[in-house]
Amino acid sequence: MVDGYLRRTVVVLGFVAIVAAAAAGVWRYGYFQALDQLARQGRSDLALASDRLTGQLQRYRELAVLVADHPQVGAMLAGTPVGDVEALLLEIADKSAAEDILLTDAAGAVLVRASPEQAGIEIGPLVRRAAQGALGWGNGQTPDGDRIFAYAAPVFDSNSKVLGAVVVTADLAAIELDWVGSNPAVFFTNAADQVFITNRSEIVFWERPEDAPGLMPRDGPALPFDSYMLGRHEVWQMGWGPYLPQNALHLVRPLPVIGMFGEALVDVAPARRLATLQAAAVAGLCLAFGALLFLATERRRTLSEANAQLEARVAERTAALLASNTELRHEAIEREEAQTALKQAQADLVRAGKLSALGQMSAGLAHELNQPLMAIQTFAENAVSFLERDKPARARDNLGRISDMARRMGRIIKNLRAFARQESEPAVRVDLVDVLQSAVELTTPRMRREDVTLDFAPPDTPIWVSGGEVRLGQVFVNLISNAVDAMAGGEARVLTITFDGPVVTISDTGPGIAAPDQIFDPFYSTKEVGASEGMGLGLSISYGIVQSFGGDIQGRNGDVGAEFVVALTPWTQEAAA
Repeated sequence: MVDGYLRRTVVVLGFVAIVAAAAAGVWRYGYFQALDQLARQGRSDLALASDRLTGQLQRYRELAVLVADHPQVGAMLAGTPVGDVEALLLEIADKSAAEDILLTDAAGAVLVRASPEQAGIEIGPLVRRAAQGALGWGNGQTPDGDRIFAYAAPVFDSNSKVLGAVVVTADLAAIELDWVGSNPAVFFTNAADQVFITNRSEIVFWERPEDAPGLMPRDGPALPFDSYMLGRHEVWQMGWGPYLPQNALHLVRPLPVIGMFGEALVDVAPARRLATLQAAAVAGLCLAFGALLFLATERRRTLSEANAQLEARVAERTAALLASNTELRHEAIEREEAQTALKQAQADLVRAGKLSALGQMSAGLAHELNQPLMAIQTFAENAVSFLERDKPARARDNLGRISDMARRMGRIIKNLRAFARQESEPAVRVDLVDVLQSAVELTTPRMRREDVTLDFAPPDTPIWVSGGEVRLGQVFVNLISNAVDAMAGGEARVLTITFDGPVVTISDTGPGIAAPDQIFDPFYSTKEVGASEGMGLGLSISYGIVQSFGGDIQGRNGDVGAEFVVALTPWTQEAAA
């Protein structure tokens, strides 16, 4: 017993170790896959932030070029008397939100500026490049500590000689206001490896250690930092405050257009969570499978022990088992007989429900047929009498009425036969007016019995639609019957049927629809439980029939009661093809 318990313990611990190793492998694989996806998203975000920065700085470069081409600027550098150039530069700076605009000669001496009281950055290198006919640009700080980015555009005379330069400076802090706090954390370092622009203000002016990754404050002690490579990804571990991630994927993008590097810190916590969930799912499945396997093994072992004990008592229990077996057989036979009786009862109930529905329709139609039959008998007796009295005209009139009554009975029987017929042919050309008139004739006896007033004025001309005569008749009979059921017990019982081309609207004066969104769901019914027509399949079947013909059916609440709109597809030569 002790050896068996020890053996089972070793097996369980070994299985748990294997599951742990598999979960660790899944975590590592899922983490690498998530990091790849995170890196792609981070590169896209970094590219978007870089393009936004260069785009915002681009307008100042274009402004420098435009001001350099201004006639007053060229005239002043050429020595021609002009108007107030300082006022011109101030007006341009105010309208463009530039920090300052300067006009220098070819040697770099400032002749005029938009804001004389402001102290700018060193513009000598920018002007020297502009003096060579190229566009100069650079970044720096003012004596007040403001971060500035500047563009210098050359001013040419008519002989393409450089007379001077226009320098436009932009306040980078104002540009940062548009995207401070956005995700992920993005910063741009200048040639001195110094954070010059960022959407996290707490790391402005942080510098990169020499020949080492990471950043450190320019003033004050270094904050916690570590980095490692995970495959082809560089991950930074930081303790730089609540607005920067603890563990981040470090991405770099060169920006030679502005002489900087764009860098992003993408939080890897989502990747860790995803990998952890995947590993937990795998471990859970493996442990669940192992538990089931262990339980099955234990059950089998227990059954084996019980079987060994039972075998020793087989001889004395044989008679009792045989008796029990016989009793169980009798119970099984009785149960099968009960199930057979139950199935037969269910079938009888279904058949009774069908016969009840057929009986309701037959009663109304029998009444419709009984009246013409009695009229035919009366007219036939009258015709015989008129013939005996030698009045053929009166006899002919009675015979004509008999013919009309026969046609009426034939039309009723034809509609009933068509309604009962099964139809599986594809959509053909159908007269919508004729189909609806047939449905009205089939349901007229019930409407009379329920004291329902019918407001129906069919068009004189056919309306050809794509469909099936029998199935469309089933749809309209179902809608009219539902409307009559809804108005049962109401004071005003008016059923209105209108045409608008291939669109038919059937409205009633009942209580309306309680849940229009569920009216076409299978087995959804507003009728009482146990009602013969309350299974909730009629509207669902009608919906499928109309959809199969390329049409649409909608149920909604009108001004008074419920309103059903059936829109069918008009029959055209293209539809026939």
